Amino acid sequence: MIIGIGIDLVECNRFLDWSAFKKQRIFTKTELEYADNDNANAEKHLANFWAAREACLKALHTGFGENISFADVSVIHNDSGAPELLLNGGAKTALKELCNGKTAQIHLSITDQTDYSAAIVVIEAIEK
Repeated sequence: MIIGIGIDLVECNRFLDWSAFKKQRIFTKTELEYADNDNANAEKHLANFWAAREACLKALHTGFGENISFADVSVIHNDSGAPELLLNGGAKTALKELCNGKTAQIHLSITDQTDYSAAIVVIEAIEK
């Protein structure tokens, strides 16, 4: 059963002028390393990660704030290179509450063009 859907669209150039300090506050070390490995497209990768975070929070029916920090939602890549969400802290707690005793499966899709990145997250609750 689908229990949450979130989508986000962001301009890639938004991340061009961000200081290293600001990026380190928002993104994980793994995300920054991934973006830096493709320096020509670093801002696009950061925009992808941002859109994925925002879409995830919308699917969780919450937002950043008192109970969820930027570090609580991050994007990792599986062995085949596909992006996946990693939830910790308040985001993990929100997911557990949303699932109400069921097992969660999170689906993430990210796309980008020259100027924009978009992500959609679908949260599915599965009977144990």
